[in-house]
Amino acid sequence: MPPSFVYRITKYDPADRDEHGHYTGDEDTVSDHGPVEKAYLAAITAFAEASGVDRLEIREPSVAGFVHFGVEPPVEGHGLGGLFPADLTGYHDGAEVSLPVALELVRAMLRDNGAWCRLEIGGTFTVHVGYDQYVYVGTDRPSTEAVARTRELGLFAEPMTTSPYAAEFEEQEVTRPADEDFWTGVRTELASRQTALLEEAHVRNAARWHRLTAENLDAVRGRLSPRALLTVWPDMSPDVGAVLATLPEEGYEEFVWEAQDGTISHAVIDETDYQELAALVVGARAACVLPTYLDERHPLLCGVLPDRDGVLRARW
Repeated sequence: MPPSFVYRITKYDPADRDEHGHYTGDEDTVSDHGPVEKAYLAAITAFAEASGVDRLEIREPSVAGFVHFGVEPPVEGHGLGGLFPADLTGYHDGAEVSLPVALELVRAMLRDNGAWCRLEIGGTFTVHVGYDQYVYVGTDRPSTEAVARTRELGLFAEPMTTSPYAAEFEEQEVTRPADEDFWTGVRTELASRQTALLEEAHVRNAARWHRLTAENLDAVRGRLSPRALLTVWPDMSPDVGAVLATLPEEGYEEFVWEAQDGTISHAVIDETDYQELAALVVGARAACVLPTYLDERHPLLCGVLPDRDGVLRARW
């Protein structure tokens, strides 16, 4: 159940809204990286303390993709540097972080650094960061003192019916668990194909890639990130030149290739990138092209890792 009390926290004075609720004042829509941003974090802290919350769970984490909709440009590391390793270990759905780390995640989202996630603890407390410096805090209690503290900080805490970023409003794209039946299916594919390509989406807009064989399957399974979205594709082709020749004259495609050291990389490209791509993959062992549009993607298998108790909680 979502929290009973939701507040929209902003720097925008409600008196400066028109009859449709649109802000008409002079406040900028980007973070000042200074005192106003600090006030946002202090307001969230006040609500968290009023709710007795000192840890939050990361839900639906993402990083900037090849199309970025933020007002500010994304930064290297997506704003997660110093919080998580470069490979984003620990930044996954269901990971619990301390309140100070959660506040740094909010800071990164306010700055449009590239990372985004919901921060939640069941139906007790939620923090959702939207566009244009809109923050939605949900609690299981009225939090009158936190509302007053927010006003002292120069911000506005307006009661809302619900957060527009509540997950209940979204349909899940994948609902099949990557359970033992899923892995039996993977073994069946490997029995006939000998090899396959596994896409491990541990964060939205980011993926790790693994070339599967019957011999390494268990080892790969043991390294997968919790709650990852797993997609099994036919293996890459060793004829990289032939794969390059299949690229269409226009449109976006995902190009995946394996370097001589076994590292697998991927890039979303269009026709303007082909010359640079060809130079980049010289000497590659193998490659393939995957469609980027959902209705064109037809993998061999797709599923989401359940938790250790067998329950599928990730909302892909």
